[in-house]
Amino acid sequence: SIRTQCPQPPSECCRKLVLRFLVHVLNCVSHQVGLSLNGFIMKFYFCGARQQASSNLMIYMKNLTAADFLLCLSLPLRITHYGSISVNVRKLYCSFGASVLFLNMYASILFMGYIAANRYLKIVHPSRTHILQTLRAAHIISVVTWICLLAPALTSNILFFLNQKPLTSVPWRCFPLYSESVCLVQKIIHSFSAIIFLLVLISLVFFYYSTSHRVFLAQQKQLTSSGSEKLLKSRRNMLVLVSIFCVCFAPYHLIRLPYIFLQTSCSVRQVLYYLKEVATMVSVFNVCLDPLVYFFLCKTVRARVSMKMASIRPNIHHRDKQMENRKKQLESLKTKSETNQ
Repeated sequence: SIRTQCPQPPSECCRKLVLRFLVHVLNCVSHQVGLSLNGFIMKFYFCGARQQASSNLMIYMKNLTAADFLLCLSLPLRITHYGSISVNVRKLYCSFGASVLFLNMYASILFMGYIAANRYLKIVHPSRTHILQTLRAAHIISVVTWICLLAPALTSNILFFLNQKPLTSVPWRCFPLYSESVCLVQKIIHSFSAIIFLLVLISLVFFYYSTSHRVFLAQQKQLTSSGSEKLLKSRRNMLVLVSIFCVCFAPYHLIRLPYIFLQTSCSVRQVLYYLKEVATMVSVFNVCLDPLVYFFLCKTVRARVSMKMASIRPNIHHRDKQMENRKKQLESLKTKSETNQ
């Protein structure tokens, strides 16, 4: 049975404690860095970029930022979960915390796919607007995406709280807390989620390959026009998307399905548990990497960052100059003092 507890030798408990400590530390780092970066992006999108509200790309980016910010706000629960032995904390994390992680991951996967598709359509149809590039389509796609993600998450949570079982000990994992119905729903959700991941991955690879092929053809024709430069930038942007996507989400999906379905042997279960924890930790790191997407794809974000850096440099230069003047004054006073003596 999935909920059967494996015997825990001292060495195994020690390994789990070390893993939990590392995950705890890295989650704290992801929380601080992700909250700062996404807070800056949120402030930019919702306070400083009102003039660009009509951009469909901006709509997808706002949704991606919202998903990352939501995960950043829920990371303290995940951090508490790894440092607590409370059953209530474990239940809260395995229901609400796991759902927020699911929402962030697949919202990020889908919205990164939409952003890549939007950029690809702009390359294929540079002179006209495709129906999927309209503002209305972007709003509809965004709303439908959130509904489709919230529905299974809410269903799983409702079943979790309706079918709770008494516990004799505090489990390390979430599976012992799940009833048979919740386990079945989890298997269905993760199977469909894996299909979504594969479809988006195939699409991203196709978009990157197609863009690279167009760049190659432009170079063969020795084009030096602005159109060729735009293709090079588009290929770079696609590469950023594909790289972040593969680094953050591929390890998780390679491990997640075996972890869900192969819960028979205790030794297999423990190995998959360690791999799953590491892969989940890497997937959480997307809250720190997604701002790279905004930086490369949005000129206004790059301009704002450049302005911020430009405002910092004069302050540093001014402080250095003040320190140098003070040093000269001290040396002058010291020289005068020695002369008087």
